[in-house]
Amino acid sequence: MKEIDKRLIETINRYAASGIDQQVDYEKFYLYSLITHSTAIEGSTVTEVENQLLFDEGIAAKGRSLNEQMMNVDLKNAYFYGFEWAKIGQPYTVEFLCELSAKVMRRTGSEYSTMGGSFDSSKGELRQCNVSAGIGGRSYLAFQKVPKATADFCDWLNGELASVDRSDIAACYRLSFEAHFRLVTIHPWVDGNGRTTRLLMNIVQRQLGLIPSIVTKEAKGEYIQA
Repeated sequence: MKEIDKRLIETINRYAASGIDQQVDYEKFYLYSLITHSTAIEGSTVTEVENQLLFDEGIAAKGRSLNEQMMNVDLKNAYFYGFEWAKIGQPYTVEFLCELSAKVMRRTGSEYSTMGGSFDSSKGELRQCNVSAGIGGRSYLAFQKVPKATADFCDWLNGELASVDRSDIAACYRLSFEAHFRLVTIHPWVDGNGRTTRLLMNIVQRQLGLIPSIVTKEAKGEYIQA
């Protein structure tokens, strides 16, 4: 067994032995943590406690912009939708991925009119313009190639899910990480790719009976570099 796989299994065993997952509302608060860290990577400053009050009590966080609070609300709803979908186990399609993106971007997305055509990110529509990773950053796949690349990705993921050994926990995690990496590399949407592809990673993990993994805001630099 590879050393990294060994450490992963040891960590999961310690987690299981702790019994923390048996605590009251554990699953809800773990989900809120997933959401808070995912939006924090994209610039949100809303804390886990503030999200708890926002989600459960409808209490807005003082000093936080409406946009970042709506970003968190949208992602919460997208996670609820995605985790319910994971129970069904239907094949992945471009339409499903776009529906995920639509839920992630519902309140913060916009309409775009570009040389390639018009599209609406709040509806999860695939981008019709070229994008890059920030000013001077690497360019992602040309928008004309995005529909086929996304469809090919779905075919790949469906095939991998059908063949992966579900008793091999490390292999299952690697598949979920690879799915995230492949889809974010395609960058199918003009915005929300990070949140949507991390959500996809967690949905795959849920399907495979794994503990959904959190990419913490503290690990942002290492995560982006990786």
